[in-house]
Amino acid sequence: MLGVPAEIYEGDPLTLIPALQAYVERLPFSEFEQSDWATIHMDLTSYLADVLIRRHGAAWKIEDDPTSPVGYRYVIEAKGLDGIARRVDPTDVVAIEFHEQPVTIIRMLANAEYTLRLTPVVE
Repeated sequence: MLGVPAEIYEGDPLTLIPALQAYVERLPFSEFEQSDWATIHMDLTSYLADVLIRRHGAAWKIEDDPTSPVGYRYVIEAKGLDGIARRVDPTDVVAIEFHEQPVTIIRMLANAEYTLRLTPVVE
């Protein structure tokens, strides 16, 4: 995975961040075709979900969604620091990140963790 050995990644998926960020920074977004967008979107969605699952004990869930062609969507659910289970759609988190150029992996992860209340909020 971008030069990070699997056993290192499995121990801590955050070890992929520097290589993934460098990879994303080199992508020619202005030249992307629809299939390129779909590929990078799913790659980042998978990474985001994997981090939440491995680091925070999150799990994939199915959520009813009448606006979806199939009537449901896949979301990630995790218990926040307050013990309340919350859900986030990782594909939405990644889509929002694409609008916040440049794409920043740390910000993407932080937004998902904040939504799920997985980290303390300092005011």
